[in-house]
Order: sequence, then structure tokens, then C-alpha cells
Amino acid sequence: MRGATRLTWTDRLTWTGKATATAALLALTATACGGGGSGGGGGGGGGGEVVRAFWTDPQHPVEPANTNEVQGGKVLDMIFRGLKKYNPDTGRPENAVARSISTDDQQNFTVKLKKGWKFSDGSPVTAKSFVDAWNYGALTTNKQVNSYFFEYIEGYDDVHPQKGDPKAKTMSGLKVKDDLTFTVRLNQKFSLWPETLGYSAYAPLPKKFFSDHDGWLSKPVGNGPYKVDSYTKGQSMKLSKNKHYAGEDKPKNDGVELKVYTDQNTGYTDLQAGNLDVVDELPANQLENAKKDLNGRYINQPAGITQTISFPMYDKRWRTEKAKLVRRGLSMAIDREKVTEKIYHGTREPATDLTSPVLGKQGGYRPGLCGDACTYDPKQAKQLIKKGGGLPGGRIKLTSNVDTGSHRQWMEAVCNSINHVLGKDDACLVDPLPTFAKFRNNISDKKMKGMFRTGWQMDYPLIQDFLQPLYYTDASSNDSGFSSSQVDKLMDRANSAPDEKQAVSLFQQAEKKVLDEFPVIPLWYQNGNAGYSDRVSGVKLNPFSVPVFTDIKVK
Repeated sequence: MRGATRLTWTDRLTWTGKATATAALLALTATACGGGGSGGGGGGGGGGEVVRAFWTDPQHPVEPANTNEVQGGKVLDMIFRGLKKYNPDTGRPENAVARSISTDDQQNFTVKLKKGWKFSDGSPVTAKSFVDAWNYGALTTNKQVNSYFFEYIEGYDDVHPQKGDPKAKTMSGLKVKDDLTFTVRLNQKFSLWPETLGYSAYAPLPKKFFSDHDGWLSKPVGNGPYKVDSYTKGQSMKLSKNKHYAGEDKPKNDGVELKVYTDQNTGYTDLQAGNLDVVDELPANQLENAKKDLNGRYINQPAGITQTISFPMYDKRWRTEKAKLVRRGLSMAIDREKVTEKIYHGTREPATDLTSPVLGKQGGYRPGLCGDACTYDPKQAKQLIKKGGGLPGGRIKLTSNVDTGSHRQWMEAVCNSINHVLGKDDACLVDPLPTFAKFRNNISDKKMKGMFRTGWQMDYPLIQDFLQPLYYTDASSNDSGFSSSQVDKLMDRANSAPDEKQAVSLFQQAEKKVLDEFPVIPLWYQNGNAGYSDRVSGVKLNPFSVPVFTDIKVK
């Protein structure tokens, strides 16, 4: 895989003014309100049956290949359907617009579409709608942040070279055969590739996107269960039912008003007062009492989000065999149970592998794979650090941005745990950076000297997504700089495996190799949480921790 700039979950959130890719909740804060409180909602639907939900303005105008943060992604999930969709209960991929995706060799795929799908403007969804959208997303001159999702398609290097101008405008691996059929040739075997196609970057686009791009951006046209009626930055986006929607999951409400807030606590207060119906990220300081405050209208469930601490493996001090002992010792010095209990009140679970419980064992989750290294053991931790020659320079620093979320709190708790084990007040020091931009720039420029915050929210529910972008040599989100030819080969074999069972087994072998080297410390799995008003029912979160808006009923 090639290097590419990618935001983790906490980063995605924080980058937009919410929180980002390493911690939906850790990174999510904000300050000041927008929103307000009409009782009946708004939107373009049928009056009072409009769901009012907490939201923050997205980073960019909402378009499939240029949105990689949570707030914009929330809208894309409502107004688009791709070839696949992910079951809101199990997370398993299911056909949406696709009638079939077939292959004989795991590299050449034939995609056939279902008849009758239309965009919200009434125009048909065709094979060309997908091929044109993917070519647009991949072309480097269009500067789409999700362009690397197309890197497995043959011809990607020609439209998106690492340096210089593109040699072509379309990928040679995409061919339209007829209105409902197109073929895809990948540049390597990838048996699980069809299962990735529920991600919003792969959504189809109507002709208007290309003929009137600015007009489309001001009022996006998609093929999902909702359509956009209006958007006023800093206030709200109003959506109503898409009458042309051909999917089975038609909305059980008249529409959704996404109300803009810049302060979580204000949103929570509005929820309690009945001015909001759904808040899908509760303030950390309210978690302890949320269930009581909301009379049980509170959701806390596993999500595809993991939190880790990374080491700068590009620094020779951290690459030695002795340094590996120190890394493992530091992990064993962290009392994960205590930190998650005291700060997160049941919304985190100590991690014992690099994936997520939402995958299930069939999908690759292996609890306990980390072994003793993820178990709090003060005596063994101290011995390992001593055997490894002690902390580089006599102390270790733990770094994150602190302009959002509860990063300072958990970092202080982790350092206190390490200091207690080593019997020193300054063995571990919190080294905060004032802004997320500064933090990410230092990581991208490989300036980190000690431990630093990392994490992941899945793009799609596959073990591949938890491992390859993070631990393959020069991968898009390999922030630690970890590299192992053995790991790379196992992942390559996993991608070319003939079925999911064999692929998962090979990825698990690769995961075990990563944990043997220990470039990162698994911290905890992060839950999704939400609160809702007594005005609505049927509220639930999908495995990505996003509300399933189509299922919500207004009383």
C-alpha cells in the first residue's frame, strides 16, 4: 500500500470541530451553541414527524470522495446507497444497488446492478454513475481526500501518481459494459474487496454532479433514503424522504433536521429540555449520570473504534530488541480497568487485540491475542523495563492534542499508572500539544520522540481495515512507521485468499506478528453512546456508532 494522508476517527471528528479519529468520545468536545429549539423540527417532510438531531458543520461540502469525517459521513449515509450496505445490527455487508458482484480469480470482478434505482432528482442510477464517480474520486487533480480508496483498481497510479501530473483521466481497470453492468480489474488479488464497497467513497453520482458541480454541492443529489432540502451553515441541514428511493429500508419518519451545535453540553441540555430528539455523542462529564438523567433513554454499545498509543518506530532508540521489552513493560504498567472505570463509566472496554468486538470472532476479533502484554502486572512491567535498559533518557513523554475531548484526563491517568509502577513521579510526563493541526503535523513529519495517541474507527467491518492501513509498510495511516516484511507478506496472502475464512485467518497471523513486535499499545475499545427524547422511539446505533435514522419513529 502507498502512503496517503488519512484521518483516524478522533482526527476526523476534531478536524471538523468535533473530535477525530482516535476517539469518537475522547476527541469530541466543542464550545458554544447553534441549534435552538423549535418543538416540531422543520425539514421538508410531513410537518411534525421530523427527527431533530445533534450535529456539527462538516469540514468540507458533502461529497462522497471528499468526506472522511463523522459529521459529513453521517449525511452521506442518509442520502446515498452504494453497491453494498452494512447491516445496522450485525455490520455484515449486504447487496444494496448491486444485484451481484462476481469473480473467478479474486482480481477481475463483474458488477451487475438492480433495476429501478434512481437519484432523488429522478435520473437513473447506471453503471456509468459508479464508474464516473470512482474515476472522479481517484483523479489527483480533483483533490479528493478519499482518493486512496481506489488504489486497488488497475490504472490508479496513472490518474493519481505520487509525483507529477496524471498520465490519464480514467482508470484502465474500469469498463462500462451496459447500463446495468460494469467490470473492475484490480492491480492485485483482493478477495474481500467487494465487502468494502458499502463505504461512502464508492457511492454513485448523478449527471448533475459533473454538469453543475457547484450547484450540486449546494444541494447534494443522491440515491439514498433521504434527500437534502436545505443547509444553512451554523444552523441546520434539513432532509426529507426521497420518494424515488428503491431500497427496503425506507424511513419511518418524515425527515431529519440536523441542528448545528458547537458545544456538546448545550446539546445535552437541549435534549433534556425536549428541544432535541437524538444526541449521538454525549459529553464525557455527563456519562456517569446520563442513564438516570434521561430516564433510561440512553444507549451504550460496542462500536468499531479502537484506541491505542504508538511508538515512533522510525526512531532507532525504539527499534532495538531491548526497546521491545520496554514497550511491552509500559503496556503492562497501564491499569486499563481503572482508567476506563474512573473516566469513561462503562463506555470503554480494555483492549486485548488490535481489532474490535463488533467484528465478532467470525470476522477476525480474537480477544486475548495481546496476551500478558495487555494485562496490568506492575511487578513484571518494572522488570521488563529494567531488563530493556530503562526508559530512553530516563523518562517517557505521552503526547496528544488537548484542544478537544478528554485527552488530558486519560493521558494523566495513564502516566500516573506508569509512575506508580516505576515508583517515580516523573517517569511518564504528559506532553500536550495545543491544537490538533500541530499534533497531526508532528506525526506526519515524523517528529515524535515518545509515545503518542493514535486510534481507529473502521471504514468497513473487515479485519483488513483494522490492520492493513495501520501496519503495512508505508500504509496510509501507519503513523508509527512500523515495517515488517513478514507482516506485509501475510497481508498480501490474506488479500489473495479464495474466501473470507482463509483471509481472516491470515490477517490474524499478521496481527499476531504485529503484537509480537509491539509498535503500539492497545488501550481500549470504544463504545458508541447516545441519548434520545421521549418524543421518539426505535432509536439505535449501527456498529459505526451512527444513529439508524430510517428506523426512528416520531410519536
